[in-house]
Amino acid sequence: MRALVIGCGYVGTALCKELSRAGHMVTGVSRNPKPGLTSAGINFISADITRPETLRDLTIEWDWIVQCVSSGGGSAEDYRKVYFDGTRKVLGWLEKTPPVKFLYTSSTGVYGQDDGEWIAENSPTNPVTESGKVLLSTEGLLLEAHRATGFPEMILRIAGIYGPGRRRLVRQFLYGEAPSETDRDRWMNMIHRDDVVAAIIAGLERGQAGEIYNAVDDCPVTYREFFEWMSERTGRPLPALRDAGVPAEKRRATNKRISNRKLKTKLGFELHFPSFRDGYAEAVEECRKVETP
Repeated sequence: MRALVIGCGYVGTALCKELSRAGHMVTGVSRNPKPGLTSAGINFISADITRPETLRDLTIEWDWIVQCVSSGGGSAEDYRKVYFDGTRKVLGWLEKTPPVKFLYTSSTGVYGQDDGEWIAENSPTNPVTESGKVLLSTEGLLLEAHRATGFPEMILRIAGIYGPGRRRLVRQFLYGEAPSETDRDRWMNMIHRDDVVAAIIAGLERGQAGEIYNAVDDCPVTYREFFEWMSERTGRPLPALRDAGVPAEKRRATNKRISNRKLKTKLGFELHFPSFRDGYAEAVEECRKVETP
């Protein structure tokens, strides 16, 4: 397949390499150079979806397009510029030559539930953060394009990503940046980066246009359970109760349990890391070697 990956960050770079290993013709697009891609023999073009004129060198028709950009900043304005405005410009660019499949990576942050309930793709979406609201509006652009013209979009709502080089919770455990007592029983939903890549490929191979899929592992976990597990596995004491500096509105947005049933049953998807216990095994070994203050 001729595959275009728009956004070659933490997930996109790994996705390009995996698609290339599978024998697909891959082109990666990002605002900044990616020497790791070119050295791996993957075609790379420096471009910015907020400036569609920079896409002029992408002239061939595509079988698969994955849009997994990041905002490059945390403000609502950054999110709107990259996600909403950028996606609108991508839709305009593809108006005459849509791909066979277009997969957009969104976030489970579009769900605003705060009572620990189980969430499926048809659950109400009422995000409480500004970033979540922008992401939901961006999904709306794609869903409307599908309804109006048959644009072959799919949406993958991804939970908190961890993996090599991205282990925020391990750092919190090691350096005592754990959530306060009132937040330790809130649910977290996670997925390993390699499983995100595999879920994207499953969507490209077997997903249906117009559908939404949650990408998350099998085992939502509370902060308390995660830190107790880390303590047991490493032999280190639990971190002191301390506010990790997470804004109140973001804490409220995270207390829910996300189901991956649709991804597994409809696409036959199998997780390589079904729970954090599998995905963090390597990190546990690293923790045993780290000297903390």
